[in-house]
Amino acid sequence: MLRLLKNLLFVLAVFLLPPSGHAGNLPPAEGPVLLTIKGNIQSTNAVGCLELDQAQFNTLPVASFTTSTIWTEGEATFKGVPLKKLLDFAKADGNRIKASAINDYSIEIPMDSITDDYPLVAYEMNDTPMTIRTNGPLWIVYPYDQSSKLQSETIYARSIWQLNRLEIID
Repeated sequence: MLRLLKNLLFVLAVFLLPPSGHAGNLPPAEGPVLLTIKGNIQSTNAVGCLELDQAQFNTLPVASFTTSTIWTEGEATFKGVPLKKLLDFAKADGNRIKASAINDYSIEIPMDSITDDYPLVAYEMNDTPMTIRTNGPLWIVYPYDQSSKLQSETIYARSIWQLNRLEIID
């Protein structure tokens, strides 16, 4: 019950709390931080950034799709937050996103390439939370089987696993 109340307060804070002079206008992450978003954003919960733990991810809009990938066998079902919804939550404003992984691999994603449906910032694959060993805990994925345009080197390069940082630039 307490967790439900905390999650509800987190979501309501986005709409009810005005920006303040302290570390941020949203409640801080209480668990291990999965993703840090910085750059040109208005929603923060730490100094100059938004840090999200799994409980906070669980309060955001969820989507899923089933697709094959070049990294997994057969089809897999991915569940997570549409990147567009995540950026809306952060109140991000820019032209590009620099996405970075735990191992410092990074790639830029143009904002105008993001749709309401994809990519997905997935945290589960086949109903199982992803771990570092299984390309998690977060992986930017696309519904590759949906269209041949999603089966390109550019899209594959943007499919960054072990994602832990986003920076909104320009």
